[in-house]
Amino acid sequence: MPFARAADGTALHYQVHGSGDPLVLLAGQSNDHHWWDPVRDDFAARFTTLVLDHRGTGESDRPDTDTYSTPNFARDVLAVLDHAGIARAHVYGTSMGGRIAQWLAADHSGRVGRLVLGCTSPGGPHGVERGPEVRAALTRADPDAVRRALLELMYTPAWLAEQERLHPGREFHTLGDATMPAYARRRHLRAGARHDAWDALPRIEAPTLVVHGTDDAFNPAANAPLLAARIPDARTLLVPGARHAYFEESADVATGPVLAFLAQDPLP
Repeated sequence: MPFARAADGTALHYQVHGSGDPLVLLAGQSNDHHWWDPVRDDFAARFTTLVLDHRGTGESDRPDTDTYSTPNFARDVLAVLDHAGIARAHVYGTSMGGRIAQWLAADHSGRVGRLVLGCTSPGGPHGVERGPEVRAALTRADPDAVRRALLELMYTPAWLAEQERLHPGREFHTLGDATMPAYARRRHLRAGARHDAWDALPRIEAPTLVVHGTDDAFNPAANAPLLAARIPDARTLLVPGARHAYFEESADVATGPVLAFLAQDPLP
């Protein structure tokens, strides 16, 4: 199992699978590379996919230090690319992975081919925050109630009911890495809350596709047009009726257009 080393010595676990031009898939906050498990094979059929465990998650180190920020997560991705011998890659980041991808493309344009930003936000005062009812649901004392609230923010009730019927007790990979220590979870939360790439977005040179579920309350869909307007020549793909985990529940709608977008510009 390959590990790269960040500038501060943190070991970063990653995996490479598939063939074709390299494509980095970046997971959401407090999640490891399993976030992409349900759809990774679809991308690996066309691209050499690279997934990693953010610091604090999965098999990567979990330092209890002030090194958790979206710009530093982007530098971690660069360390992984260097270790894997990849000079330039397409990047698809969802949720906090999309925030990390913003910094990658803005500050390291030579390393990014095409860019897909899914269910994400520019952050800071310009981003549209989730509503108070969502924050309240996620801070309940009952962990089972919190899990149910998170599931319903990620997926539609009809899809969840179908999954329970077809795959009772199935594991969902978007609910966070259960093995994370509490300090790492807090540091991930703080990193997401402090993200503000508004001033950096106009520096993005990569052809960019912004994807969002129209019914996403976890990270409101109003952030999609903000990103698309701020990034030069960005396009937008809205997935009707989808919630935060559109890339999984609505893979039949979203994956094809994303693959087509990425394939338009083969890497040298």
